[in-house]
Amino acid sequence: MIGRHVSELDTPCIVVDLQRLESNIRDVQSRVSGASLTLRPHVKAHKIAEIARLQLEEGAVGVTTAKLSEAEAFVDGGVRDLLVCYPIVGQKKVDRLVALTNRARVLSVVDSARSAQAISDAFARTGREHEVLVKVDAGFGRIGVPRQDVSQLVEMVGNLEGLAFRGVCIHEGSTYGVVDPSLRHRMAVDQCTTLVDVAQSLRRSGWEVPVVSAGSTPGLAGDLTVPGLTEVRPGNYVFYDAIQVGLGVAELRQCALTVLTTVVSTTRAGGFIVDAGSKVFGLDRGAHGLPVTDGYGICVTRTGLMLTGLSEEHGWGAVADGGVKPEVGDVLRFVPNHACSVVNTLDEVWVADGDVVVDRWDVCARGAVT
Repeated sequence: MIGRHVSELDTPCIVVDLQRLESNIRDVQSRVSGASLTLRPHVKAHKIAEIARLQLEEGAVGVTTAKLSEAEAFVDGGVRDLLVCYPIVGQKKVDRLVALTNRARVLSVVDSARSAQAISDAFARTGREHEVLVKVDAGFGRIGVPRQDVSQLVEMVGNLEGLAFRGVCIHEGSTYGVVDPSLRHRMAVDQCTTLVDVAQSLRRSGWEVPVVSAGSTPGLAGDLTVPGLTEVRPGNYVFYDAIQVGLGVAELRQCALTVLTTVVSTTRAGGFIVDAGSKVFGLDRGAHGLPVTDGYGICVTRTGLMLTGLSEEHGWGAVADGGVKPEVGDVLRFVPNHACSVVNTLDEVWVADGDVVVDRWDVCARGAVT
């Protein structure tokens, strides 16, 4: 299919606009470098080794993964500096972590004494030290040690054999739940400032804290204004999506990932059915219960067409005022609500320059959730 028009691809499939992708990568790297910070992008957003290499070539210092299996897939893909930003719990995972550090520089996070002790025991047996960040809850309320307990955990980590304390981090994910740009900016600044204050307090107690790391795409604009932060870890910015457009973080013209789908039925009065359902688009309407989209994707090939519902293998379309009902066989492209979920549904993505297919990339970390 290389060299053919995207409309000739079999559907449903994912199409990545190469020019938009590269522009997004350059833009964020330039903004981060301009703020004298380092960029360690979160690759759960794309799960594709080729995209990680583009980010590293542009200036990223390494990558962030959620799960160990993602890290394993990206090490297989040639990445050699990774942060696993998820608690490593259970002996099987600790053993995998030890094995992975034989192949690449791998940092991980801890937010509990039990996890820290298990990792310490494993690395002490090897005679090596493993670099860890202490994850802090600065307001999101998901994982991370409460601010008042940080010093106690750092004291433990810093004195455990086999561990090397390297810094503190947060995920200001609550920024996904705020539509107002000024309020979202203030929230990101407040949470990152809390993290910087934690780092400063640790330094006053005699600890070296070289890494002060935060990360989210909606919070990035605020993050870049906070003195004392050293690193940011956004992920979704490579693609953006309908949720980011709904939040006002990105414009539709910046969205680099679309789902290509075919109209398979028009028997419904005023509606149509496409061949991509919830198993491709996912069911996200917005983050943390905040609806910021009108449906399940934005049609970019026809005006007035909406995806109003999804079943597993069917997308339920409707025609808004001024739109024209499509015909069976018509091929449509939709910017999905949540690109990070969509890219995990298929084994490959097609890469396009304009409307011409120029490459095919494997989703190397698809299904990597362990």
